[in-house]
Amino acid sequence: MATALQRLKALLPFLHWWSLVTPETLKKDFMAGLTGAIIVLPQGIAFATIAGLPPEYGLYTAMVTPIIAALFGSSRHLISGPTTAISIVVFSSISRYAEPGSPEFIQMALTLTFLAGAYQLGFGLARLGTLVNFVSHTVVVGFTAGAAILIATSQVKHVLGVDVPRGESFAHTWLDIFHQAGNINWYVLAIAAGTLGTAILTKKISPRLPHLLLALVVGGLIALVLGAQQHGVALVPAIPSHLPPLSSPDFSLAAIQQLAPEAFAIALLGLIEAVSISRAIATKSHQRIDSNQEFIGQGLSNMVGSFFSSYAGSGSFTRSGVNYASGATTPLSAIFAAVLLMAIVLLIAPLTAYIPVAAMGGVILLVAWNLIEFHQMKVLIRASKAETGILIITFLATLFLELEFAIYIGVLLSLVIFLNRTSHPDIVTLAPDRDDSKGKLIDIESKPVPQCPQLRILRVDMSIYFGSVNHIEGKLMEISEKMGINHILLELSGANFIDVAGAEMLVHEAHSLQEKGGNLYFSGMKPKVWQFMAQGGFIREIGAAQFFDSKPEAITSIYGVLDKNRCETCVTRIFRECLEPEEKSEIAA
Repeated sequence: MATALQRLKALLPFLHWWSLVTPETLKKDFMAGLTGAIIVLPQGIAFATIAGLPPEYGLYTAMVTPIIAALFGSSRHLISGPTTAISIVVFSSISRYAEPGSPEFIQMALTLTFLAGAYQLGFGLARLGTLVNFVSHTVVVGFTAGAAILIATSQVKHVLGVDVPRGESFAHTWLDIFHQAGNINWYVLAIAAGTLGTAILTKKISPRLPHLLLALVVGGLIALVLGAQQHGVALVPAIPSHLPPLSSPDFSLAAIQQLAPEAFAIALLGLIEAVSISRAIATKSHQRIDSNQEFIGQGLSNMVGSFFSSYAGSGSFTRSGVNYASGATTPLSAIFAAVLLMAIVLLIAPLTAYIPVAAMGGVILLVAWNLIEFHQMKVLIRASKAETGILIITFLATLFLELEFAIYIGVLLSLVIFLNRTSHPDIVTLAPDRDDSKGKLIDIESKPVPQCPQLRILRVDMSIYFGSVNHIEGKLMEISEKMGINHILLELSGANFIDVAGAEMLVHEAHSLQEKGGNLYFSGMKPKVWQFMAQGGFIREIGAAQFFDSKPEAITSIYGVLDKNRCETCVTRIFRECLEPEEKSEIAA
């Protein structure tokens, strides 16, 4: 019975939190959902505009994806839906194939969404939740900053009222704007500036107020006072006052082959966003996040959403943060937000026809500005030159290359960082501390202590695998060839695994030291590492007598094979075994 229940909960993860629902939590979740619905109304319209889609598609996405993600994800506070970064990647991916806003563009966006969801679902079912751990935060910061600049660039023409052809590159867009500087529509600029100023001022006075929504209302009023339409000020098309209509992605082989690479980039970006936001909020709510389940939730939300006129979505940091701050207790808050948004759209959708495009441009400029993590960038620049380089490369790649390639470059850089760090494990030289009665081994870097002229004790603080082989081998060769020390003890309590390349390197070094009259010894090896070495026959090749459970046992055994002639003239005498019987008695006393 218990096993059947566990399987049911695995298929229907919302059963894990359903028992937490009470009248009190329902009230809290409803209020948090209402706040979220008000916030996402202007955001959804803005994000759809960034994606090159009709405004209502952003709202459809905010109605469908949060429900599915809440039911099948693992976070209790994550709110999914349209996001800025994914919206701009959607636009970049499809605008080269179809005219933004056209039926063909919409069809391709739905197909792209389904494929991205299929990738995400596949990753989750394959238990690949740890994939996001290989994308460094530096890459995300650089990509987000670059995306923010691109978003702002795409809106400058709407803010200034100048004509810039669609699909222009970042550099060409600014070149066109420079040439059009004399054609600025000052009515458009006044509306955009008024909207932007209202949003900034409202948020500064009261952060809890829906500043974007109020700013759009003010922008509409300014346009009305100025007689906007008489001065060439464009208005946002009216949003249909109905629920998300059924839709169908294009499952033809040609469409799948065309969009599969871009869908992979969107899937990866969406997962990074969702999991990183979930974990950030979980540190405050003390909740455990299951990355694999989050992958499944995001994948299903996009796949199902593509049949209900929704484009690719992910977790929203703004809406998720507000959801938590508003007192949400369970994922029902996300479901309430979606349902309440449906009600709001049915009631006020016709009013959106009074919103100027310039006002929407002003709001999007503020959204883009808030995307840039200036504090994090300062920390990265101060902390590390390598991280700064990665930040700059990712940022520039986002501006000047196709966005999906910028994401791939970021992932590649993250892997390079990981491999570079793990390929240079810390190799600490240890020696007995004379001030410690038990002769505890300490790092000679932390406290200069004498070392044995015949034996070196090294602690490897990371796994020994193909990437770190050259670094470790170089250290062993340096001790043997340059220092003339042929007895080396490796303390491996910090090595979680050894692969075949690492084991073969250790065998080779052991044989090399044996030819010189010394040997390679091992202590503190973890059971799994020992089992791997034994099953592969590597312990037999090195010699079972060279493996010890503890450092004291290893030192006692190694001391027996050291050159006693050198020991007699040695003045360091750092081991207990080196001392005369009367000296040992004095220490014991």
